[in-house]
Amino acid sequence: MQTATNPSTLIDAEGLILGRMSSLIGESITIVNAEKAIISGRRRSKVAEAKTFLEVGHLRWGPIHYRRPDKIARRTVRGMLPYEKPKGKQAYKRLKVYMGTPKDLKDQKTETLPSARADKLTCPSFTLAQFAKEIGWNQGE
Repeated sequence: MQTATNPSTLIDAEGLILGRMSSLIGESITIVNAEKAIISGRRRSKVAEAKTFLEVGHLRWGPIHYRRPDKIARRTVRGMLPYEKPKGKQAYKRLKVYMGTPKDLKDQKTETLPSARADKLTCPSFTLAQFAKEIGWNQGE
C-alpha cells in the first residue's frame, strides 16, 4: 500500500477517489483541487443519504455539517485518522486542503496516488463539486 508521508507532500486530488485518497495520505499533507476529487456511486443515492444526514443536529450545538468541497474532503480525511488520540489530532491540524491551487503553491511539484485513481472505476461517479452543489453549497462562500 502506497502512502504519502513526506512532510512537504503536495497532492493533487483531481481524478482521485475521495475515500481511497483519504485512507492513503500520511500525517503532513497539503491537498489541492479538492473540488475535483471523485465520489463513486450513484449520485441520487449519495445526495439523498447526505441530505438525511444534514437534518441531524442543531445549528448551535452541532454536529456541524460542511457543504464546501474542501471542508468535506478535510472531514473525510479526519474519518480515516485516529482522531481521538493525540497523534491523530496533531496530524489533522497539519492537514491543509484547498479548492484550486493557491498562488504560493503553483510552482511546487504535485504528486498523485496511482492506487487512488478513478480511471478504473466501472460504477457511476461524480465530482465532489457536483456533490457539494447538490447538498446546498453556496459558491460565494
